[in-house]
Amino acid sequence: MKRCIIVGAGECPPGDLAFRRRADDLMIAADGGLAALQAAGVTPDLVLGDFDSFGSLPTGGNVIRLPCEKDDTDMAAAVNEGWRRGYRAFLLLGGLFGSRVSHTAANFQLLLGVARRGGAAELKCGATRAFALTAGQCWRFGSDKAGLISLFAAGGEAVVTLKGLRYPLTRAPLHPYAPLGVSNAFTGRPGGVLVHAGALYVVLEQEEA
Repeated sequence: MKRCIIVGAGECPPGDLAFRRRADDLMIAADGGLAALQAAGVTPDLVLGDFDSFGSLPTGGNVIRLPCEKDDTDMAAAVNEGWRRGYRAFLLLGGLFGSRVSHTAANFQLLLGVARRGGAAELKCGATRAFALTAGQCWRFGSDKAGLISLFAAGGEAVVTLKGLRYPLTRAPLHPYAPLGVSNAFTGRPGGVLVHAGALYVVLEQEEA
């Protein structure tokens, strides 16, 4: 599946940009994400934003300037632009903000929004990855998976089955107001996360390279 890569103004370790772009990838710099790409010597296909984070107005035929007062964040506008161009798989980089929790939360909402529309979005920052699963979806993993996994109910109660983890569950409810799913762990056995009802945010941390 062709992929839309969006680089935002949040934390973006240099290693996050050290990957081989595929011929059909679309790379969008969302506002201040352009600075990270320039520092890495990477040229995006499209530059989009109101450029309050970048600090100046980029020039060129691939620039889409957005108004400062708008309903979407720059990252959300970039996702919508990628979707409009036919992309259904998204990789979001520079989407975690240590000093602006509001934008981090907004980007988690984007993960769920894409999943509910039938697409797939992943948020990556260093050794941390996050994505959303909706009812009927199952994320499977092999025996090589390592590190921590946390699960959070999204938008209401979720019912899940967890296999191959330190703390397995069978058709168990996860509530949006109780962090039962925090800091589970892979065990070296294959398994999966099955969502029977509701939706989940899945956060992977401390994965082995």
